[in-house]
Amino acid sequence: MKKILMGQNFKREGFSVLDGKFEIVYPETKMFKKDEILERIADVDVLVPNFSFQTDEEVMNAGKNLKLIANYGVGYNNIDVDYAASKGIAVTNTPQSVLEPTAELCFALMIATARKVAYSNHKLHSGEKLDWGLYGNLGMPLYGKTLGIFGMGRIGQAVARRAIASGMKIIYHNRKPLSKDIEEKHNAGYVDFEMLLKESDIISLNAPSTTETYHLMGEDQFRKMKNTAILINTARGQLVDEKALAKALKGGQIWAAGLDVFENEPKISPELLELDNAIVCPHSGTATYEARIDMEREVAKNIVNFFEGGQIDKVN
Repeated sequence: MKKILMGQNFKREGFSVLDGKFEIVYPETKMFKKDEILERIADVDVLVPNFSFQTDEEVMNAGKNLKLIANYGVGYNNIDVDYAASKGIAVTNTPQSVLEPTAELCFALMIATARKVAYSNHKLHSGEKLDWGLYGNLGMPLYGKTLGIFGMGRIGQAVARRAIASGMKIIYHNRKPLSKDIEEKHNAGYVDFEMLLKESDIISLNAPSTTETYHLMGEDQFRKMKNTAILINTARGQLVDEKALAKALKGGQIWAAGLDVFENEPKISPELLELDNAIVCPHSGTATYEARIDMEREVAKNIVNFFEGGQIDKVN
């Protein structure tokens, strides 16, 4: 019987399809530490890490029987996929189950920043002074504003659908333009990156973390944005230079930021935490019970199909 090592003590509900087909090892505590993974992985066929576990050469070399790394999450920058490929180890992710919940949180951050929902909530809860006057505490409407989407893949398109319903104009930047029918479906126009920075009232980052997107948003980019612009990042923390962002927010180069991801999670740059116009969440794009179970089901589907010859979400 093939053996699966679960990196985290996941709920069992979404993995029920694996029962009886595989030997499954779960940690007794919240998750296995790296040394515990190394102790157990020698005879394992499948490793299921969550999106925070660094699955590197050391782990793969210890997994002498390892055939599949079924990542619990859509992003896979926690896995050395090139090294996995060189070892003949397949890597899969969960693109479908994270789609709608991530887009939903992205749009929630847009509203929270633009209409100052999180800011007002914090001030009222803490008892700090808040201007209730006619022209006090003014936010920004989404209706009629331009949303610039960097990374118009499935999640970017799901964000666009929500923006269209709110009366926003959509522009986007990808490595290459989408087909005309997809552009027309989302009423979206392709622009270069410079134009995206200059024309967007809100910029939403929905791209993976790669060498090309590392610190995509830095001092130069913030200088080119409108001083009324909002940055939303629900992709990966590595896309943003957090020190440069804090400087831009503090100096009024941009108006606000809504962030669900950070470069050194779970640590957040102290400079950001000091700012009222930086709205932060703890990487909770998929943090609903339903989404977590759907992610489990997608992981389980990849495992079963890998061994039975079905379709898998292979990334290498």
